[in-house]
Amino acid sequence: MKACQNDIFMAKAPEPGAPLKGANSFTEAQAKDRIVAAGFTSVSSLAKDGDGVWRGNAMKDGKAAKVAVDFKGNVVSQ
Repeated sequence: MKACQNDIFMAKAPEPGAPLKGANSFTEAQAKDRIVAAGFTSVSSLAKDGDGVWRGNAMKDGKAAKVAVDFKGNVVSQ
């Protein structure tokens, strides 16, 4: 988590087209850490889909959001 918060692994902005399909080696805890480091809270219902993208629910700025983390670590809200 500390590495995520210090921006060691986080890109400044998600890559175009994110979330990207691909073999995702992140654990659920690692995906959650990236989502929290991106400014979201109350992360729940994380599950990896058939495209290798972790998807779940979270809150940001008091609003509910759908979030996704791809194999490159891009965090996007949908």
